[in-house]
Amino acid sequence: MTKPTVAIVGRPNVGKSTIFNRIVGERISIVEDVPGVTRDRIYSSADWLAHEFNIIDTGGIDIGDEPFLEKIRAQAEIAIDEADVIIFLTNGREGVTDADEQVAKILYKTKKPVVLAVNKIDNPDMREMIYDFYSLGFGDPYPISGSHGLGLGDLLDQVAASFPEPGAEDVEEDTIRFSLIGRPNVGKSSLVNAFIGEDRVIVSDVAGTTTDAIDTTYEYEGQKFKIIDTAGMRKKGKVYENTEKYSVLRALKAIERSDVVLIVLNGEEGIREQDKRIAGYAEEAGKGVMIVVNKWDAVEKDDKTMIRFTEDIRDNFQFLDYAPVAFVSAKTKQRVNSLFEKIIMISENHALRIQSSVLNEVIEDAVARNPAPTDKGRRLRIYYVTQVAVKPPTFVVFVNDPELMHFSYERFLQNRLRESFGFEGTPIRLITRARS
Repeated sequence: MTKPTVAIVGRPNVGKSTIFNRIVGERISIVEDVPGVTRDRIYSSADWLAHEFNIIDTGGIDIGDEPFLEKIRAQAEIAIDEADVIIFLTNGREGVTDADEQVAKILYKTKKPVVLAVNKIDNPDMREMIYDFYSLGFGDPYPISGSHGLGLGDLLDQVAASFPEPGAEDVEEDTIRFSLIGRPNVGKSSLVNAFIGEDRVIVSDVAGTTTDAIDTTYEYEGQKFKIIDTAGMRKKGKVYENTEKYSVLRALKAIERSDVVLIVLNGEEGIREQDKRIAGYAEEAGKGVMIVVNKWDAVEKDDKTMIRFTEDIRDNFQFLDYAPVAFVSAKTKQRVNSLFEKIIMISENHALRIQSSVLNEVIEDAVARNPAPTDKGRRLRIYYVTQVAVKPPTFVVFVNDPELMHFSYERFLQNRLRESFGFEGTPIRLITRARS
């Protein structure tokens, strides 16, 4: 089930990044009292009571050289496209401005819920400032203070009440869902076409020609797959063409719906910083991962080219050291079919459950061979381990004191689990808890 998405929309300098950080619970967006300063991460996961959701700070969606009002319009339109619920943020101290009314006109077009928030209402005496905002036509304004954290509970209650009813995805249990993510023009659409043997997805040499994610159901040697194609990830038009972060917003939704994620690199261009950022979201989401180097037919090679490229991948993607690497050509279909076997293997590892007795034997042997180091005269003691989840495989390690579990020793235990049970292509999670 895909988590709902909330977007924070409003003119510059109303406090979008501050509210975003308050809701997420950490300082992700850069906050400074200068319009348009947000340049950092603009999407995250958050939760309120029993609800988990994705959240977008549209102030961070930079629209290049577009005029001021066009930037506001573009950010609002992206929010309308991507969000299930929109927080329309205004500034109570400045009252209703022409720019607020421009945003309102854009939001009138959406059929999605819009919750109006009036920021910078820092004490009860300022509440009378909210009444002018009824004129925007979105019902009761919610007075909040980003700097003091006031009123956010009531605002989030209304946001959560506006979420769409959850529905299960129509996917058979034995179907493996995988997506292709990566920068525009690395050949994701061409790979989908090579997979299914027909031109089901439009392919062009112009970056960003695919306008929407497209699901393709396919069967290979008796195994059913659902291919979630995120290719291009951009809307038509100059605004979206200049919005690199828009592609990541679309990729996040595809990652969430996938069992296995193929991170597609362009063999001709090599590794870019954006590749690492996109890959990081797949790892954070706990999905099975494979790194696919496309356009390998166009690379000038000698007998060590593939080795060097693999070493470069391992150096740049150290957090994905468990992910297999494949070199393919969508154009010539070289090694494309072999990807299916690896996807099946990763999917099986991602859902692998280990018997508790076998699991504890491996951990006991690991500890006997390499006891945990002491810390101020105290040594970590591991009592037992149990697997509590799959997709990804997640283990709880019961110990005498969780603070004694150094990250390096946790890494050692993860490596022993991989040596014993494989887990190629899937992250594994260790949670350390004190034995009660």
